[in-house]
Amino acid sequence: MPDDSQMVSAHTRRDAPSAKAKLAFSAVGIVFGDIGTSPIYAFRETFVGPHPLAIDRIHIFGVVSLILWSMVLVVAIKYVIILMRADNKGQGGTLALLALLMRQVNSAKRGSLIVILGVFATALFYGDSMITPAISVLSAVEGITVVQAGLEPLVVPIAVVLLIMLFMIQKSGTSKVGALFAPVMIVYFVTLAVLGIIQIVQNPVILYAINPYYALQFFLVDKWIAFLALGSVVLAVTGSEALYADMGHFGKGPLRLSWFGFVMPALLINYFGQGAMIDALDGAAAQQAMENPFFLLAPDMLRLPMVILATMATFIASQAVISGAFSVTHQAIQLGFVPRLSTQHTSVSEQGQIYIPIINWVLMIAVLLLVVTFRNSSNLASAYGIAVTGAMLIDTCLLAVLLVSVWRWKLWWVVPLVGIFFIVDGAYFAANTTKIPDGGWFPLLVGAFAFTLLTTWSKGRKLMRERMMEVALPIEIFTKSAKSSATRVPGTAIFMASSTRGVPSALLHNIKHNKVLHERVVILTVEIQDVPFVDESERYNMTDLGDGFYRMILHYGFMQETNVPLALLNIDHCGGEFDMMQTSFFLSRQTLLPSEKPAMAVWREKLFAWMLRNAATAMEFFRLPTNRVVELGSQVRI
Repeated sequence: MPDDSQMVSAHTRRDAPSAKAKLAFSAVGIVFGDIGTSPIYAFRETFVGPHPLAIDRIHIFGVVSLILWSMVLVVAIKYVIILMRADNKGQGGTLALLALLMRQVNSAKRGSLIVILGVFATALFYGDSMITPAISVLSAVEGITVVQAGLEPLVVPIAVVLLIMLFMIQKSGTSKVGALFAPVMIVYFVTLAVLGIIQIVQNPVILYAINPYYALQFFLVDKWIAFLALGSVVLAVTGSEALYADMGHFGKGPLRLSWFGFVMPALLINYFGQGAMIDALDGAAAQQAMENPFFLLAPDMLRLPMVILATMATFIASQAVISGAFSVTHQAIQLGFVPRLSTQHTSVSEQGQIYIPIINWVLMIAVLLLVVTFRNSSNLASAYGIAVTGAMLIDTCLLAVLLVSVWRWKLWWVVPLVGIFFIVDGAYFAANTTKIPDGGWFPLLVGAFAFTLLTTWSKGRKLMRERMMEVALPIEIFTKSAKSSATRVPGTAIFMASSTRGVPSALLHNIKHNKVLHERVVILTVEIQDVPFVDESERYNMTDLGDGFYRMILHYGFMQETNVPLALLNIDHCGGEFDMMQTSFFLSRQTLLPSEKPAMAVWREKLFAWMLRNAATAMEFFRLPTNRVVELGSQVRI
């Protein structure tokens, strides 16, 4: 998933053929990096992974056929054709789908289950975002051993250096680097197709693998071993969820055009080419070639350029995953699942191009530890897949709810369709569970940790708001008593409030200790809607409470930046224009006190308190001018 620097505004539609073609071209460089680099290791790992297969025609044809039909069912039909229709005002991805479903599902019990599933899928994404850069870059750099076997000791150091460089450039933004993404990936996919075609022409019998019978025959012959092989076959479709997540950046049409018209054919041709090459070799040569069939597709003189090209492609794929982590975290913050984090905007013109330091450095440390611990891509492949297949299975669950509760499809359509997806995704997930002892525990551990953080923050935040509302003074009573009990001073005071009801604690503390009120007092609440974007015309609601008191609500989508001063500059119906030099912002900072009867487990309460202490300040999050902010503390028990 890329950052929003590639976002195309909603009003710039993709109807014109030239515009669609340009967007499809750009999408190749941004969206398909993850799934595009899978041929480097997916076919190989099926045969030399933790459950190696005999290298013969039955298994070669069976694996190639499985890859083909997995790509058709999982990527093409489920994600590209069906789920891309489930857009939340143009946006895709698990969190966007979650927000869409929550607006439509009335049952509280079912709604809670949907939230849990959506949040867990998001948590699994973080595990995936750590493994993807590690396995992608390692697998590409390992290509130098095909050029010169003696270079093997340099693989890990080179991969570490490249990954450190990758994370170091995040701070400066990716718009300049991004301009190179599309041409590089176009060359990469064309190269995949050309190398595959050469091998297919030399051994066209591989085309028989188009028949799904060969996939079925694979299972009839090997049964349990074939089932275990699914854990490696699924590597060919990792990154498919990115197609859905990036729908808002490029639109359905361009993504479908680039996928069906270019990317999918190139990938399948390369997989068939690898199968054709191995099938044409005798036993010993086939065994040796299977150690790295992707790079052996190229002639000797072109293998070094191929290694360089593949490394560039994996670099791009990793960049997309990292940007996706920033984007997902931003969405989670806006939706209330993650505390406010320090966020830097790396582009003056593109509000969505963001950099979150803590996420960047945590990812970097995790990725480097994975590289130096697992040492090679084959070992990492054992850790890869469980998070992806888990997220795919959850997407299928959410798809079932979508078809029944939102789209109102007939059950005789839903049951067989969703049943097929459950069988496929369930089989892939079950096969990957066998890899848990060999490394699959890592993304699950990361996912469980992230899930705990997300749910703890969401529940703690809800409880804290409830406790604050219990003691909140109605605004109507306050305004009547305050106008005669405090001295009015010139200027505007804006009191930030988390709730649209009651009086914020900062206002109560201010009048208690300072005994003054500004001529204009605005109680301001920022509400994040369950839609990606809110139009400027619907940005705010305002209520005149009389005697210079106003209640204002600013509305933002979960993909938008909450820049409060910028929004206020466009408002002149609230007692006049807002002059930032004459405006003071008052914030409440809550301190959590231990409760005798806590509403959640003690360890979760302590965890929430720690997250609350370390969250970025509202001043930073709302882009408030630092010299115009006053913070007043309050204490609360949950």
